[in-house]
Amino acid sequence: MFTAVLALHILVSILLILVVMIQGGENVDITAAFGGVSQAAFGPRGAVTTLQKATWVLGVIFMVTAVTLAVWATKTPGGSPLRTHTPPASQTAPATSPAKPAPPTTPATAPANPAPAPPPK
Repeated sequence: MFTAVLALHILVSILLILVVMIQGGENVDITAAFGGVSQAAFGPRGAVTTLQKATWVLGVIFMVTAVTLAVWATKTPGGSPLRTHTPPASQTAPATSPAKPAPPTTPATAPANPAPAPPPK
């Protein structure tokens, strides 16, 4: 169910962007191009176009799916339904006894009887 709502949300998002991009602005008539005052700015609006209806419908669907996904995210214990990896529980180090120290060894290159230091001058 979550995947279906997420896929619908993504599809509606893309369609909403495309529908808004292909619509014209408010002052699309020729008088707006030359700085004139358009009668449509303050007068009665024209008929609602199909693109405007599609924008309203897609906007409502977008808001409903966004709220649905947000509610599901708050009800999920991990915070997000998309998160499938749960953090590991706190791990404690195993209690082990300390290792026995190794016996001291002498380097093989050191002489057995070092020469005495010369007397100071």
